[in-house]
Amino acid sequence: MKFNEISFRIRYGETDQMGVVYHGNYAQFLEMGRVEWLRSMGISYKKMEESGIMLPVISLQVNYKKPAVYDNLITVRTKLHKIPTVKIEFDFEIKNEVEELLADAKVVLAFMDIERKKPIRCPQYLLDTIKQHGAF
Repeated sequence: MKFNEISFRIRYGETDQMGVVYHGNYAQFLEMGRVEWLRSMGISYKKMEESGIMLPVISLQVNYKKPAVYDNLITVRTKLHKIPTVKIEFDFEIKNEVEELLADAKVVLAFMDIERKKPIRCPQYLLDTIKQHGAF
């Protein structure tokens, strides 16, 4: 599957005194990518939670290549790493407006039953949607 993309400008408040994006903000950028990846297939993360399923992050790895700076237009590219089971894994690329790789990342989340606080398998409707959209 090709990457799903979301682009936005770096805001001043996301940077440190040197005008460089604070490293902790990358986790939010990756979340934006994941939510838009789901939305691109017609799946609402909010509705998933309302149905009793949450996706806590269990692993986050970011490799910083070049700094993102204030007012950069950046693109977060999100791709499913493999067919989900109890976990769902995403690969990311973050690039600037001249296509320089700023960071790459991998995030692993677990499907959890909200009420029981127990891991569950990926819902069948999500697997069906992934296959229908050629997301893997």
